[in-house]
Amino acid sequence: MFHYASAIVWGLLQPVNLIGLLLAASILAGLLRWRKTALSASSAALLVLALGGWTSLGALLMQPLEDRFVRPDPAPDRIDGIIVLGGGFEGAINLARGGHELNRGGDRFVETAILARRYPEARIVISGGSGSVMLAGEGDADTAPRLLEALGVDRARLELENQSRDTYENSVMTRRLIEPKPGERWLLVTSAFHMPRSVALFRKAGFDVIPWPSDYRTTGQETFGLARDNVIDNLHNLTTALREWIGLAAYWLTGRTDTLLPEAAQE
Repeated sequence: MFHYASAIVWGLLQPVNLIGLLLAASILAGLLRWRKTALSASSAALLVLALGGWTSLGALLMQPLEDRFVRPDPAPDRIDGIIVLGGGFEGAINLARGGHELNRGGDRFVETAILARRYPEARIVISGGSGSVMLAGEGDADTAPRLLEALGVDRARLELENQSRDTYENSVMTRRLIEPKPGERWLLVTSAFHMPRSVALFRKAGFDVIPWPSDYRTTGQETFGLARDNVIDNLHNLTTALREWIGLAAYWLTGRTDTLLPEAAQE
């Protein structure tokens, strides 16, 4: 129920959809001759578009998420396993055409292939089914073996968790699959902006992972002002950042995590 409820709420709140709803409300209010309401709704739509598309707001909201966790330096000499979270493939396209088409989060799987070569004895766990509510797609754990094998990773090393639909289920089902032993060291690979929510959930599940962020979207040096990127990328950054902050708040308020924003190291 939580998974479907969050999908519906987010569908209403993400910036592009919100702009559309506000414009629709403005048109309806205009037809009903509610001039003040129509003006307020259209002005709000323009404000969301201006802030999201033409300023660096999205990058600024994303920057603290990406900066929260850094890769260990130096890298561990030994690890027991690598966990990579789904979200890097075009599930609907791969279901229809086969192959391993990547989306903007695909760096996490490229990074996993690199880590697999660095740690040849480590187990590799791919966590991610199809979380789509409206569009049928192939789960990332089903697609990833084709890509990783093509990049030289032995198929026998891969362990698949292909039932989870969101990050909460990633954490619970992955821990159940792995059954980590005391003293084991596991790397968690996901997009940098997604790492705070992921770490908080894995800690709540009793699995203290080592963050290995990838797929950065900001330079870490942005300041507020007119954006230098294109409008579509700016709106995408705002959408992604808002989704993460709302997800962090929702998981904390519903007791799925112990803190709104996890510390870099547990106290």
